[in-house]
Amino acid sequence: MPLRSAPPLADKDPFDIDEAFRRLRQAVAGRPKAAMFALRDRGYSSPFEQLVGSLISARTRDETTIVVCERLFAVARTPQQMVALTPEELTRLLDGATFPEPKARDIRALSRRIITEHAGEVPDTPDALMAFHGVGPKIAALTLAVGFGIPAVAVDVHVHRIVNRWGFVAAPTPERTMVALMELLPRHYWVEINERLVPFGKWICTGDRPRCSTCAMLSMCRQVGVTTHR
Repeated sequence: MPLRSAPPLADKDPFDIDEAFRRLRQAVAGRPKAAMFALRDRGYSSPFEQLVGSLISARTRDETTIVVCERLFAVARTPQQMVALTPEELTRLLDGATFPEPKARDIRALSRRIITEHAGEVPDTPDALMAFHGVGPKIAALTLAVGFGIPAVAVDVHVHRIVNRWGFVAAPTPERTMVALMELLPRHYWVEINERLVPFGKWICTGDRPRCSTCAMLSMCRQVGVTTHR
């Protein structure tokens, strides 16, 4: 069962999720977007592009992910075009991303399975997506959310850290945080939460010494686990 935090502290305002998203939108306005949303806005919004891009983004900085994906998609944007690349060509195109050779193998394998097992169409369920090697809950959720427009909660290190720091949930792992958010978060925020919290976590609610003194969320945030801040 998802874990939920204790009631708000006496010196904090009650946590209002609608107000939180209003403040988040203002806080990250003008900041660089999370990679998959940036790629979406640049025209790489198909489920296949989002699936491949999300896989490339694993443990890779957003700035690098965007460069690598644009280089790759200039050559191959469909499963058929992807399997036509040699392993060496694909690995070269992934240069700069972490683990380019394993990712190249996974991209070729899932592209082939999409062609042979799914009539060339990316499946639109979490279980079917996670049946592909290298695709975990976050990648599946991003593909569903951004590629298909299906409500799904994509929890990365930023989302996990921030919602627990807020005290909105109390969960020990990203997987448990995802389950908790699916129970507590209104569905119309399921896609947006990753879009807002990735830049918020990179620039404001950082892992070390978050910028609490100037944060728009301070009046509601319980600052769970924060020992030092700016």
